[in-house]
Amino acid sequence: MGRILPSRRIAAAAPNHPNEHQSLIGDPDKRKCRILTLVHPVLFHLGSMLIPSYGATAAVGVLLALFLAQRTAHTTGLDPNKIWNLCVVALFAALAGSRLLLIALNWSALRLHPSWMLTLAMIHHPLLGAFGALAAAGSAVLYGRGQRLPLMSTADALAAPVALGMAFEQFGALLAGSGYGTETAARWAVTYTDPLAARWSGAPLGVALHPVQAYAALAFLTLSICLLLWLPHRRQSGDVAGLLLLGAGVVVFITEFWRDPEGRGSLLGGALDGPQAAAVALVVVGGLVLLEHAGPVEGRGIPPLPQEQKRGKDGAPILHEISAKDEAAHG
Repeated sequence: MGRILPSRRIAAAAPNHPNEHQSLIGDPDKRKCRILTLVHPVLFHLGSMLIPSYGATAAVGVLLALFLAQRTAHTTGLDPNKIWNLCVVALFAALAGSRLLLIALNWSALRLHPSWMLTLAMIHHPLLGAFGALAAAGSAVLYGRGQRLPLMSTADALAAPVALGMAFEQFGALLAGSGYGTETAARWAVTYTDPLAARWSGAPLGVALHPVQAYAALAFLTLSICLLLWLPHRRQSGDVAGLLLLGAGVVVFITEFWRDPEGRGSLLGGALDGPQAAAVALVVVGGLVLLEHAGPVEGRGIPPLPQEQKRGKDGAPILHEISAKDEAAHG
């Protein structure tokens, strides 16, 4: 993966001199296709302290996802308090795991520049996101087992909230310039002009780019709504979770075609990048979860038809289902 500390991003993406990005912004050829221009890595300042757009937007998404999880917990017949605690544990594990990985990969540089520790919260990378997701999932499973929460029903309850959180995360990435897209002449292109977008996320300044984060945000928001509507009508426990895995895999795989390939890895001779390979795995796992399995949905299974026992000529019992007509005839 290489180093992903701020110094590398400054060298790779910051302007060579103070007026360079101003000249790019003033170029009419660069400016004519800019529509999404109100994107800034800093939401607002509180004195000398700044509030990053990415962190603030992601925090709003987390809060909305937590409140939505309370509703979905009721729908699946689970204890909302346990689901709330599970989400908090998973969130803490994701944040701690991703930051610890970042420190471990850059420990030698951090020893030379301890002040860089203050900027680690601004660094975003696909590997960090994947590791954080794994840490969150592992901690959620362990906590759920300790609280005796049914695995599949718990996953169903969390599916729509997770998709909603991912939508807000991608919107925050759009504001910050993280996971930026490839160059485009489309009229809905986004152009970053704030040097902090280059410093924190490596986004090129003054270049019209695909707002791929907006594509992903809209897709995840749509997925969240569909999962929420499907939850009360699931055929079996695990259906909604399987659809989340399958849908998220499709969204990630498709949107990667419009993302800049820098730092995203390469597999099969460049046919796939790292996130696309993970997306294929998500689709496969989601398909396996959606397979029919024994037993109805916990708490809302359809009871089997009543049966009566008859005996054949040899005296052996014969089981058959009583039809509605037979039930009416027998009162």
